[in-house]
Amino acid sequence: MAFRHVVFSHGQESGPWGRKITALAEVARAEGYDAHSVDYRGIDGPRARVAKLVDFCKELAGDLVLVGSSLGGYVAVASASLLHARGVFLMAPALYLPGLPELRAGVLDCPTAVVHGWRDDIVPVEHSVRFAQSARAALHLLESDHRLHNQVRVIQHLFEYFLIALDLPAIAFE
Repeated sequence: MAFRHVVFSHGQESGPWGRKITALAEVARAEGYDAHSVDYRGIDGPRARVAKLVDFCKELAGDLVLVGSSLGGYVAVASASLLHARGVFLMAPALYLPGLPELRAGVLDCPTAVVHGWRDDIVPVEHSVRFAQSARAALHLLESDHRLHNQVRVIQHLFEYFLIALDLPAIAFE
């Protein structure tokens, strides 16, 4: 059986094994993935975080799913094609924010899902709508704020579905 890895990237103000990452790591392991979380504490610059993720993943062989929350979402998107990710799962991703390097067009070439809270006062929900539309990503809007803590159980189910769907045969549309 091929090796399968989920690599988590946390947000600017959190750590590598916060509430959401710990909950989703359980789901990843249940679906046969090894769960890893990169520690970006002390690294503020998004480019340095992308470099750290790429360096971390270079030793991982097999399928790679990237999961990012807030600034970690930006890092996951910016790294996905460099790492030939099998899938990308984003939670309140910090996209299109001032001060972040612009992402190149067509940066994603794998299945992607975005979860965002309607009441997010850090990253406007419209940014995830815009991104999901341009990337043709699945979009899940939940009654929550930026941290999404009141929706962790729902996010676990969405993530489980996302991982299972990666193994389903593609359906051709005409």
